[in-house]
Amino acid sequence: MDDLRFRLAHGADLAAVVRLRDDAARWMLAQGITGQWRPGELGGDHFRRAMQSGELWLAEAADRVVGACELWWEDEDAWGPQPPTAGYVHRLMVDHGSVPPGTGRELLRVAERRVVDAGRPLVRLDCLAGNARLNAYYLNAGYQIVGRKEGKPQPGGTPKSFTLLEKSVRDGAE
Repeated sequence: MDDLRFRLAHGADLAAVVRLRDDAARWMLAQGITGQWRPGELGGDHFRRAMQSGELWLAEAADRVVGACELWWEDEDAWGPQPPTAGYVHRLMVDHGSVPPGTGRELLRVAERRVVDAGRPLVRLDCLAGNARLNAYYLNAGYQIVGRKEGKPQPGGTPKSFTLLEKSVRDGAE
């Protein structure tokens, strides 16, 4: 993974991030993971808003975007009003055809370190409740299930149920 670089996204990256998201949605469907993401569901406007209200982190290899995740500083839709004690990871995605194993986990660590740098002790995320494989991925990354959110609104879609997970990064991200 020595050739991977991580950086904040810029406006010029929006098309690459939309393409990555659509490719990840197609990969999920090919794996039989339905009910989560659909190609064409989110466009550049969504990711532009994510950059304005939070952060959009990219993984690059050979000057190509191969992974991304959103980092928010609040998430009332899933977690309700909360004190400023957490960062919220959304839409962790990688190009499954071109990245080495562990790229998603490394991108997650970048977000965790950023939360630590912001002085917040927790990283939170939500995961589609019916996606056992993805829930296991986050559990294996050190997250713990702390609840469930029924009927969370979705961008351009039907509300869904999510598992709420969090990880303490008080002593530094792994």
